[in-house]
Amino acid sequence: MSKRQRPDVSSPTFAVSGGARIRRVTSASAIYEQLHAAILSLQMKPGVALQEKRISEEFGVSRTPVREALLRLAEAGLVEIFPQSGTFVSRIPISAIPEAVVIRKSLERTTVEHAAEIATADDIARLDAIIARQRVHATLNEPSQFHEQDEAFHEAISAVAGYPGIWNILKTVKLQIDRARRLTLPVLGRMDSVIEEHTTIRDAIAAHDTDRARGAMMHHLSAVIPDIDELRLLYPGYFS
Repeated sequence: MSKRQRPDVSSPTFAVSGGARIRRVTSASAIYEQLHAAILSLQMKPGVALQEKRISEEFGVSRTPVREALLRLAEAGLVEIFPQSGTFVSRIPISAIPEAVVIRKSLERTTVEHAAEIATADDIARLDAIIARQRVHATLNEPSQFHEQDEAFHEAISAVAGYPGIWNILKTVKLQIDRARRLTLPVLGRMDSVIEEHTTIRDAIAAHDTDRARGAMMHHLSAVIPDIDELRLLYPGYFS
């Protein structure tokens, strides 16, 4: 966070929709996972102040596991801790996104090419089922569920290629991309565009056309860069 940017100390901390209490947990890892998911889904907005006391009360635990979870989130780049100011959900660093896109392109180029070489009819059926679920979520205007199926599509391609570990690596690389992309899905027509792009990738894999599959994937992954430029104007307080 730039020193010129003031944290959003007035924003609420983590709360469960409907006012329900978070289920009681005793593990720092469990707290980390729930806060991690809330930050990635933008349930906890960039710049929001995090209060150890309030979080410990909501989770029904002492401050020790909460503090451990927050330190892990800071290491992942999702939380910023300022000794004299407090702890805040990190803003999305613009400078980190181009490199993350390059890494993602490099790794997913490998997975989509291998998938195109060896995909079976069952593999294509698996991709079809995911795209079908995305169509339903797009029709119902459910961006969160849509995003989950977007993740499932790319994870399935890694599995089809025989490289499931690549997706595990990518999940850590693309954290900031995912936060930004959550802002794009409510945009009119964006979910339909993603479905189109996924269908083009699927068709190329089904045809065992590695060149077309690679090109379709590169086009799909490149869309995030112009999106970010527009998002900075729409949500200036979310980016750094």
